[in-house]
Amino acid sequence: MNDTRRTVEAVWRIEGLRIVASVAKMTGDLGLAEDVAQEAVVEALGSWPEHGVPNNPGAWLTAVAKRRAIDAWRRRDGLDERYAAIAHTLDEASDDSWEPIDDDVLRLIFTACHPALSRESQVALTLRIVAGLSTEEIARMLLTSVPTVQARITRAKKSLAAARVPFETPDPSEWTSRLAGVLGVVYLVFTEGYAATAGDRWVRPDLADEAIRLGRMVAGLLPREPEPLALVALMEFQRSRFAARETRSGQPVLLADQDRSRWDHGQIARAIELLKKADALAAARGTGRGPYALQAAIAQCHAVAPSVDETDWNRIVLLYEVLGRIAPSPVVELNRAVAVSKASGAADALRIVDELEGSGALRGSYLVPSVRGELLAQLGRYDEARSELLTAAGLTANEVQQRVLREKAEALR
Repeated sequence: MNDTRRTVEAVWRIEGLRIVASVAKMTGDLGLAEDVAQEAVVEALGSWPEHGVPNNPGAWLTAVAKRRAIDAWRRRDGLDERYAAIAHTLDEASDDSWEPIDDDVLRLIFTACHPALSRESQVALTLRIVAGLSTEEIARMLLTSVPTVQARITRAKKSLAAARVPFETPDPSEWTSRLAGVLGVVYLVFTEGYAATAGDRWVRPDLADEAIRLGRMVAGLLPREPEPLALVALMEFQRSRFAARETRSGQPVLLADQDRSRWDHGQIARAIELLKKADALAAARGTGRGPYALQAAIAQCHAVAPSVDETDWNRIVLLYEVLGRIAPSPVVELNRAVAVSKASGAADALRIVDELEGSGALRGSYLVPSVRGELLAQLGRYDEARSELLTAAGLTANEVQQRVLREKAEALR
């Protein structure tokens, strides 16, 4: 039974999203699609140990989920219209039928980022469906509480159902209006791959690579938009460092200690060209850099520097100041503080962090005590630094991050 469970879990990790997307496309009902997909998994756990794993387990789960959806409809009123819709969908479906977005995952992202929903609800709903992240993981990513995330997801599904919004691929004319939400989701998926919020892994390359793939597809769909290109550039810059961010045994290697010869310099060169293209598109429009372009420019400063000490920290501070004006957030301010510590000293940076802590904007996150502990250590206030680092370790759910913070605290004894 344990072997079967592992098989089912492995299939679900690979095929789960596409199963939900396929059923949602057929039914036009996201909530129902999620429910029946989970029911199919339960049926597999009962069937596969007795009858064996099917040759195409993903197709098996999809077929069961669709059958469960039809069973659910049979228990409802007004079935004729539903059945007619199913018949039309099945009759018209074919391998060569045209879709404006020829990718199940990206199509689902664009669909879930519906303008009937608030941006917060779009992001929470899409991360739950697309990335398969738990509400706990999403809450940590969005720096909010689990009940808040659960409420957003529930509210999003109810809003779509109440408005009778068809869960279908939006028309190309609607893509631009949904772009900000789509890019936000893609980057959050990448962020979870870059620095996992929970578990025993420092990075998750699979998620990062999936986000880059999706970002490239968005850029291809909207080639005149600068921000999709800028986002891909940003992700490429950050992905280029993965080989140097871990030891062979999975232990983290911090930026100052990384062997920069192990960075993917081909990927860095590609990111530089993408950012140039994004800048050219923005200039042609007569606009400045957007949030992703500014973040990509910051990442470029790190990518081209020979070392931490030789990094252009003054330029990074300036870029964060601009970013903070057009897309203010407590995380941007915290990152600016780190850059300020390198450019002009820990004392100036600590004043920024103390003000941020006083605002309560990142209460419950490990980020503020982590940075504050680093700055206090640089100022020689070791007891306070140790206390902050241990507090930070207690606030993160990532086991590797916990270990790093505790080791830093112990080194200050």
